[in-house]
Amino acid sequence: MTDMNPQFLQARQAGKLLAQLTDAHRNQVLTAVADTIINNKERLLAANALDLERMDRANPLYDRLQLTPARLDAIAADMRNVAGLPSPLGHVSKQTTLPNGLRLCRVSVPYGVIGIVYEARPNVTFDVFSLCFKSGNACVLKGGQDADRSNREAVALIHEVLRQQGVSEHAVELLPATHEATAEMLGAVGYIDLCIPRGGRRLIDFVRDNARVPVVETGAGVVNTYFDRDADLEIGRRIVLNAKTRRVSVCNALDCLIVHQSRLKDLPLLAEPLLEHQPPVTLYLDEQAYEALANSSLLKLHPTLIQPATADSFGTEFMDYKMAVKTVASLDEALQHIDRYGSGHSEAIVTTNAETARTFQAQVDAACVYWNAPTSFTDGAQFGLGAEIGISTQKLGPRGPMGLEEITTYKWLIEGEGQTRK
Repeated sequence: MTDMNPQFLQARQAGKLLAQLTDAHRNQVLTAVADTIINNKERLLAANALDLERMDRANPLYDRLQLTPARLDAIAADMRNVAGLPSPLGHVSKQTTLPNGLRLCRVSVPYGVIGIVYEARPNVTFDVFSLCFKSGNACVLKGGQDADRSNREAVALIHEVLRQQGVSEHAVELLPATHEATAEMLGAVGYIDLCIPRGGRRLIDFVRDNARVPVVETGAGVVNTYFDRDADLEIGRRIVLNAKTRRVSVCNALDCLIVHQSRLKDLPLLAEPLLEHQPPVTLYLDEQAYEALANSSLLKLHPTLIQPATADSFGTEFMDYKMAVKTVASLDEALQHIDRYGSGHSEAIVTTNAETARTFQAQVDAACVYWNAPTSFTDGAQFGLGAEIGISTQKLGPRGPMGLEEITTYKWLIEGEGQTRK
């Protein structure tokens, strides 16, 4: 087994130096990396193509793995957005003078070294670097084998810019794409200050269950949208279509549409855009919902896309053009369904009834709860954070999209004139 402690140590030493850089210097580096991404698209796309060759196009992770010129433009734009954000460091959150004259100040500082374990998402390499670098943190990356060539090319470009800018390239370390490397990171006590897993439920559970370093649990998203008895049909059609089909492989994509039984007559109109979308969405419907579509023309037009639900249809993060449909008799029943099957990520209600919406938002236990808007907005950039290092589904510490503020901690600074404690 390769000893990775030297990499961890180099990252820790680099982190101490990063905290001393000016914000202007950090912004200059990030802008230079953004320019380098645009100027080296062919390099990045060629490496990504080698990764894509080894993955079946039918794999739900294929879309997450794929880089395109447009996606690289967006990655570079996000990096520039991060550079343009105010520094999260040096913010005073508390300040007071005690009766004995001691002056106390609580100020934001970097964690030091942040470790990220992630799967087939090469954009994460750039997102994590930008947020960590802006916040004065070094980062240790452990990507998956599926995206290894893409990740290594991305880190090589970042290292080139860091050397040009007179910054230690150890500010970002990329570990081998092996299970052993994951185990090493999770046990790197004294080197890794915080570990954030980004991926499916199996990865997140493994990291949480095996880590000896602090962990922020992120992101498996089993996402529901409740179409209430007082919902506006046209708003519902737009929200459901966008939440499901904008990008099916991401954690904020819709997995289950919950429909009030009084609105089953509108289910064909809600389902039609999904069935006609290219690629179309396969629906797994409970008995009442299936009957509602069976009595419409849609079953004849799309017989293979309309399926009876099974026990596994609810509580599944599909990451594909598939969606469950559940019928409920009341708001309380919808809340019970979400409580049982949701993952604490993002949930939504479509309704014109403000009292119902406020009850829903108050009682749903999730990081992000929407009223008349799609869950596709659960994203750091969309929330004005520039980018995100992950979406936390836990309650201790940060919750929801994690940007710059969420990857800083604080220290107390105390000043006196020789006071002593009795």
